[in-house]
Amino acid sequence: MTTATTGEGTGRAVRRAPTRGTEAAGARSRAQVALRAPGVVMIPAPAPVTAAAATPAPETAAPVIPDPAGGIRDVAAVTLAKARDHLLGLQDPRGWWIGELETNVTMDAEDVLLRHFLGILTEVELAETAGWIRSQQREDGTWATFYGGPGDLSTTVEAYVALKLAGDAVDAPHMALAADWIRTNGGLTATRVFTRIWLAISGRWSWDELPVIPPEVIYLPSKVPLNIYDWGCWARQTIVALAVVSSFRPSKPLPFLLEELYAQVPGRPPKADRKDPWSLAFNGLDKVLHKVEPRLPKRARMAARRRCTDWIIARQEADGCWGGIQPPWVYSIMALHLMGYSVDNPVVGKAIAALERFTIREDGIRRLEACQSPVWDTVLTMVALADAGLEPDHPALTASANWVLDEEIRQPGDWQVRRPDTAPGGWAFEFDNDNYPDTDDAAEVILALRRTGTDNRAAILRGLRWLEGMQCKDGGWGAFDADNTRQLVNKLPFCDFGAVIDPPSADVTAHIVEAFAAEGLAHETACRRGVIWLLKHQEDDGSWFGRWGANYLYGTGAVVPALIAAGVKPGKPQIRRAVAWLAAHQNEDGGWGEDLRSYDDPKNWSGRGASTASQTAWALLALLAAGEAENKTVERGIRWLAETQRPDGTWDEPYFTGTGFPGDFYLNYHLYRLAFPVSALGRYVRGSRHD
Repeated sequence: MTTATTGEGTGRAVRRAPTRGTEAAGARSRAQVALRAPGVVMIPAPAPVTAAAATPAPETAAPVIPDPAGGIRDVAAVTLAKARDHLLGLQDPRGWWIGELETNVTMDAEDVLLRHFLGILTEVELAETAGWIRSQQREDGTWATFYGGPGDLSTTVEAYVALKLAGDAVDAPHMALAADWIRTNGGLTATRVFTRIWLAISGRWSWDELPVIPPEVIYLPSKVPLNIYDWGCWARQTIVALAVVSSFRPSKPLPFLLEELYAQVPGRPPKADRKDPWSLAFNGLDKVLHKVEPRLPKRARMAARRRCTDWIIARQEADGCWGGIQPPWVYSIMALHLMGYSVDNPVVGKAIAALERFTIREDGIRRLEACQSPVWDTVLTMVALADAGLEPDHPALTASANWVLDEEIRQPGDWQVRRPDTAPGGWAFEFDNDNYPDTDDAAEVILALRRTGTDNRAAILRGLRWLEGMQCKDGGWGAFDADNTRQLVNKLPFCDFGAVIDPPSADVTAHIVEAFAAEGLAHETACRRGVIWLLKHQEDDGSWFGRWGANYLYGTGAVVPALIAAGVKPGKPQIRRAVAWLAAHQNEDGGWGEDLRSYDDPKNWSGRGASTASQTAWALLALLAAGEAENKTVERGIRWLAETQRPDGTWDEPYFTGTGFPGDFYLNYHLYRLAFPVSALGRYVRGSRHD
């Protein structure tokens, strides 16, 4: 699959426009996956891979290799020019860039189940969605959470259920293969909590066998452990909505049973064997709650539900979504529906209609994005084009800067629970996500705006003040909240999937340190504390962990340029160790890549995987910042980018290099394969000047 706005491939995708102002998305998407008839041809499952030999990328159009006669810098300049021009051609007339944000088929399966629950599922939607889900099944019958990864039980179960609802026969080869794999891997009982919640909502699992999520949690003060603000913002919105849903124990049975998915020897759910004291205590409390809940006064329970409902409605975004992401969105719709809000109610109707903007239709199939990243994509692209040599007053940079300035968030949000005295001044990831600006986007916005000729000083200063106020006590930065670090919530019995807190991370902290340094504030206390945090959190092997990108390559690629910008000398031991780590993990072909299994198995996968354009660029950005431009390691990386570039100036990148929840949920940002290589090539060609 390719960048949503690239113009590659043969099919034209359509999705709705954003609702802010009169903007129109104008985004296009192409799929490189050949769609097939149901159950006929499956996507080949990648051959078993090891850390030493990662899955090769699929065969694509023959690359155009620049003539090396002029030397490596000429090769880089030619490669850069093609990529830069292609990137410029993707800009929306209103100023932004946006690429598809690819995830996995649970988004599509759960959308089908949501619509079934609400009674609004159409035959066309079901058939189009089923076509997409079938197209992503691999030869072994499974569905994975990322390209080239192992089959995932919960993802495979949800995909199977959606296809069965679409009418696929259980004895069809693709269904029988999936069912056999599910049984072999523990069956329905071994799926994660969220999958079993969907089964319970669909009448095929007992609510008695799921953890209790009492809506009364909404009453806990913000200083009391396990209050809703102890959760990361994405989990917080999800858990409040789920508390309402689970309190009703809804069941709208599917028109079939799932007996074929039970294993003879049932498996155990993820983290079911946790034996630490807190987990055991919470499991015991859950058993008590199961007995107490039916006896709670109905009036008190309804009051808690109404409090949760008010909280949910207050956080609906302008476009109708919640948080701009799928989990709180779908559960909030169900919670409101159970509270008596019909699908025609303005709040619920707006929420359902907003899903259309996240929907891509293409060649008779339909798929959903879990979220969208226009601000992030735009500012990364602005930095890349400035690195490529565009003048500050170039029309593309001026238009994008004006759009970004309009996206500044000046309203309060949940982040003020921990930082009540900090004034607003951040940016969010989405078109409409004003309740939840994030520090990572704010930092990159500052780095992008300062490269343009627009009147942006006031916005930059507000952003810097907001970032300073959002610094955590230990000197690092989380993405959405300050000091969201209470690990206790991870011990709750329904926390078996995804990150649920938002502690400081190396990549976010690095971007903020770089933003302060770029503004001449490297000597300020906030920046110096951030530098110290980064130095303390370097891994023993010289790399840095990447929370929001895969993984140690992402962390290291962010931290090294930030430390250099903040005044750490290239000769310092920490920088030398990072350079050595990058050199040691360069692939034989000259590129870099890191498989997402490094989150679960860093010993074997850290810095190892098939070469990708985005990850190669991350490594090059670090090496260039460290003064390694003349190193043969850098030359080999530049040549890899040149030799793998497509004729149209971009790169193929089926691999997922973005991270939602480490170990569980991953992303393929379709613009990463362009923006980061343009930055790296631009800094190489222009002598690493990026101020």
